[in-house]
Amino acid sequence: MTAIRLGVIGAGIMGERMLRAALDHAADTVQIVGVWDPSAAARARIAAGLPGVSLAASAEALIAAADCVYIASPPASHLPLSAAVLAAGKAVFCEKPLASDVAAAAAFVESARGKRAAVNFPMATSFAAERLRGWLAEGAIGTPQRLEIEVAFANWPRGWQQDAASWLDGPAEGGFTREVVSHFLFLTGRLVGPMTLGAHSASFPQAGRGERAITATLTAGGLPVQLTGAVGSTEKDDHNLWTLTGDCGAVRIRDWAAAERLVDGVWQPDTEAMPQDTARPLVLKRQLAGVAAMVRGEAHPLATLEEAFAVQRVVEGILAA
Repeated sequence: MTAIRLGVIGAGIMGERMLRAALDHAADTVQIVGVWDPSAAARARIAAGLPGVSLAASAEALIAAADCVYIASPPASHLPLSAAVLAAGKAVFCEKPLASDVAAAAAFVESARGKRAAVNFPMATSFAAERLRGWLAEGAIGTPQRLEIEVAFANWPRGWQQDAASWLDGPAEGGFTREVVSHFLFLTGRLVGPMTLGAHSASFPQAGRGERAITATLTAGGLPVQLTGAVGSTEKDDHNLWTLTGDCGAVRIRDWAAAERLVDGVWQPDTEAMPQDTARPLVLKRQLAGVAAMVRGEAHPLATLEEAFAVQRVVEGILAA
């Protein structure tokens, strides 16, 4: 099949990761037609690191040249850029969150019904999530009973995100609940069922900065869910656990990429599991295959706008506390 033409808006960490995944692993699926970012420094970094990638003159020029646009800019720009892409008759693949404004996101999702649009939640195609789905289909845990989600960070933003701290640690667009917890809420909605937020709290001890701790109880597919998150509670840059327990056992994802199964009281790892740094570009290759399928109007596994909005409602509900 002919590779679809993909443009990238946003030359930060995620934009560069997607560019490298497309160039190094998915050339048969997507053709990069260019990248655009309003920052001269970001454009210069891409020009130096990826000299073969064209720099578009404007967002409009990039949209005109592409079949699909991947939006990897800060969250406040996601809805207007996505709307512009769809208005041009092109497909859009947007980073999460859709927005921090729930009403604006709801209106956008309604206006985009039937159009080619998806959101980049890599858990949709991750190897670890795929392994969990297989174990659950085999009845590995019996009847599911409860779910626990835990995230922890030595500092926020994480070490590799410091260049984006101006918005990533702000209460309007940033914080670890939007940036990290959202991935595990997406996984919850997809594997367990629709979510309803119960009692919750969020701590903002530093004026003008993002949350430093959250707690929440939810239900998902009728199951009780306990969610906790904190900054400064671990020495690790990033630690997370998503654990689903049933009456006959438990399965979990640890630190993004390690699928594990509880056997005789001991957590046994998936023998084919890869470290996150190894798995990430291969998962993005899978995501890009989904993007190509979406552009062609075929079935795909990517997160829908409706799924992303369900996550956003829970996230913003927690942060509103």
